[in-house]
Order: sequence, then structure tokens, then C-alpha cells
Amino acid sequence: MRPKAFLFDLDGTLVDTEAVWARAIVDMLVTRGARASAGKILELIVGRNWLDIDRVLHEQFPELGDSTPMQDAIELRKYYERHATEPQTMRIESSIAFFKKVADIAPCAIVSGSPHDDVATAAGMCGIADRLALILGAGDYPAGKPSPSGYLKAAELLAVNPAECVVIEDSTVGVAAGLAAGMKVIALDRQGPVKQCYDGATWCVKDLALFDIDKEFGL
Repeated sequence: MRPKAFLFDLDGTLVDTEAVWARAIVDMLVTRGARASAGKILELIVGRNWLDIDRVLHEQFPELGDSTPMQDAIELRKYYERHATEPQTMRIESSIAFFKKVADIAPCAIVSGSPHDDVATAAGMCGIADRLALILGAGDYPAGKPSPSGYLKAAELLAVNPAECVVIEDSTVGVAAGLAAGMKVIALDRQGPVKQCYDGATWCVKDLALFDIDKEFGL
């Protein structure tokens, strides 16, 4: 199989940011009179779309009041920046190297649950913005993962058959979304603090540096 497109998740796949976002959410909750551990928040957010995360946070922490996802995102960014003092250290270098290699084979896109602007910023930090054919962030597609809608929209916009796409994911919901879209899926099992399930993934590796691109894609 020679893929016609590679569709990447962002957080946990190209950048190691989810623990930082979890700490930022804890800080935001404290300012509004609520408390939660970073571990609990991490379980809520891994692989999820920001709109879904914000909805669940409001359900579980009524102290958040009636603020909108956009308002919460703006406030949350301030706390995130306090923790992300060395953003370059959050790059997953082997994943970025993999991205650059496969970008020579077929168009690459990022399909993320993070806000679009945050995805674009992260792509710039990773040095891959100029190699991206497409970015889809929260709100750019109908429903968050495990819905396949984001990956299907990416395939539609890139004018490729979903069956000829390869998804690169690190979460249970992300792998499920790629499979539901009828795509091949590389599960990146970095063995983080929140255990994930990769059942059904076409391939599973602990590091994308271990993936044999030439062999698997018949190059």
C-alpha cells in the first residue's frame, strides 16, 4: 500500500503537551473555586476534542459557571503558558522526523481536538508548518474523536479515498476514529500515565522511529 495521505493527531503524537494542559486546567478550576488532581483531568482530556472536554468540565465542576468554550480556551491559554516555559522540550522528535519522511510520500494533515490556532502554533514549533497540506482543529469538523468525522473531512478536503489514508494516533479514541473512518492506523504507544487501548490498529509501535516506512508502504 502506498498511502495517498497521512493524517496525524497532535497532542501526544507530535508534541507531548497533554500533561501540561491538565495542569493548566487544574489552575483554571482553582481560580473558579473548584479542585481536581492533574491525574483526574488527564484521564478526561487524553485524545478528546476541546469542545467535548469543556462540556465535561462544566458538567463535573459547576463552579465554572456559564462561560463558553471560547472564553475558557482564552483563559486556559494563560495558565498553559505559565507551565510551558520550555515548549521546545515538548516536541516528540522521532515523530517529527517521521512526519518529514512521509511528507515526501503523500500530503500530510493534522486532525486535532485542540483549537485550530493552537495546532498551527504547535506545527510551527515543530518546524513542519510548511509541509502541512491541511489543519483541522476543534470546531472545524462536526464531532470529536472517537467520531470519524474529522478524519473523513480531511480525506474529503484532500480529495483522497479514506481507505488510502494512514492515521497516526496515540489514544484509544483517536485509534477508534481512524478505524471508523475506514483508514489504516498506526498506534503510537508511548506508555503514558493513562493506559490506552489500541485494539484493531493496523500497526502498533512504541516509537515512530521503529516504523519501517519502506517495508510497510512498499517503497
